[in-house]
Amino acid sequence: MPRRFQRRRPRQLVPDYIDWKDVDFLRRFIPERGKIMPRRISGVTAKDQRRIARAIKRARSMALLPFVAD
Repeated sequence: MPRRFQRRRPRQLVPDYIDWKDVDFLRRFIPERGKIMPRRISGVTAKDQRRIARAIKRARSMALLPFVAD
């Protein structure tokens, strides 16, 4: 059975500081359902994924982002 080779996606560029007030940037990592996108789909590093998730959770608690999709 031949192996399937997946094409590597280019790493997503993330700024050094992820601001929880930058809602436009954070919305790129939240699909229509409102959940945080996993890193295997978003293409960010593990460290950046943790920083993005933390910023999204802070923005949700400050009512800048919804907890669920409308």
